[in-house]
Amino acid sequence: MGPGAKPVLSLRHVGASYWLRKGFFRRQRFWALKDVSFDLYPGESLGVVGRNGCGKSTLLKILAGITRPDKGSISGEPRSATLLALQLGFLPYLTGRENAMLSGMMLGLTRAGIAERIEAIAEFAELGDFFDEPIAEYSAGMRARLGFAVAFQLDPDILLVDEVLGVGDAQFREKSTAVMTEKIRSDKTVVLVSHNPETLLELCGRAVWLEDGCTRAVGPTEEVVRAYRDAFGPRRRARKRPNIEPVTAGRAASSDGAGADEPGVDRAHIDKGTDIAHAVAPRDAPRTAQGDGLSSKVQAATGSGEKCGRRPGRGP
Repeated sequence: MGPGAKPVLSLRHVGASYWLRKGFFRRQRFWALKDVSFDLYPGESLGVVGRNGCGKSTLLKILAGITRPDKGSISGEPRSATLLALQLGFLPYLTGRENAMLSGMMLGLTRAGIAERIEAIAEFAELGDFFDEPIAEYSAGMRARLGFAVAFQLDPDILLVDEVLGVGDAQFREKSTAVMTEKIRSDKTVVLVSHNPETLLELCGRAVWLEDGCTRAVGPTEEVVRAYRDAFGPRRRARKRPNIEPVTAGRAASSDGAGADEPGVDRAHIDKGTDIAHAVAPRDAPRTAQGDGLSSKVQAATGSGEKCGRRPGRGP
């Protein structure tokens, strides 16, 4: 990604909301994303970090075209194919093979092109005879395996990965991580969501930190992760520390602790044809609570529209 590279996608002040039912007749609007802005460049691996509920999954659904933003703009170079939503797009009454074929057609591949890849998908997924059974009979792990295989073998333009590297047994995790690393080292454009900053440090060149539905920082992964840890790490470690004392002969720890308004829609569109895969799986996350000094390399981002603020004490 050179300094003059043209972004594949550009997000500006993007927001997305859902209506939550409050009783029988009332509904309340909840803004999952309030103000998100960043650029995604061709061939880069972009990490997304943040606590539970900060809007990471909603962001991926917007990038995949599954959800439309309620405000802000998304623009990019026109492409000629449609989108692939891993796991979200599978039909339970179809077999694994049929779902893989359908996913390929959604990406604009011909039947012959899909047929050339179908056995590689079956081999990668390691589902055996279940590949020809309805996926309604699959476990969550089996569905994730199929989704992983489809995403990698059909080779979309942009790969969106949501906490997927912990799927399956140890052998499958090792294989999927190796393939992911290979994709990232090639010219593949990848957006990787993870609760584990170490994963982002290993695989991503740049990162976006989301907090309370807003872009808190954008920049080199090392700098963004450092700022994220400075903000949430110590508090998590304090919570993990057991609130007990060892009991020795003639002394016990005492129980009291003494010894023991609605934003308007600007423009929202995604140019059709950008192939995107969206993957979903397990979670793990460090958090903290002090300062928010961001280095000069990191772009702090606070925007307009719905208020962006920290939520002290909110856990994932």
